[in-house]
Amino acid sequence: MILKVPDSSQMPNYYEFPGGRIEKSEIALPLKKIIKREIEEELGHNLKYKLECSPVAIGRHFSFLDYPKNKKRQDFLWVFFEAKYLGGEIKISDEHKEYKWVKLNKNNLEKYFIRGPLEGMRNYFSES
Repeated sequence: MILKVPDSSQMPNYYEFPGGRIEKSEIALPLKKIIKREIEEELGHNLKYKLECSPVAIGRHFSFLDYPKNKKRQDFLWVFFEAKYLGGEIKISDEHKEYKWVKLNKNNLEKYFIRGPLEGMRNYFSES
């Protein structure tokens, strides 16, 4: 499943995966708990899934926040995990415009992704 980012994003018209930033209060928590919080925030509380807790790919990119008025650079590291959807209602948050199920392969990645998500998926398919 992929999530379409809003038009106000730095990646408009592209997609990403459920996830997000680790909050300062979570830094010592197991990754599984952090990922669970993010999935619930972005996809709803009634989702059933099986998470593989070992990363499957990494991507990165940088951007400038509030460009052009503010040129503060922010770096992003994307760590990708796999999860198998087992059921339940998907109810996306207002952080995304829509979701869709797609069959990804190394030949269609640029249709859906740019920046960190694209690099991560290229890494994923080069390893599989």
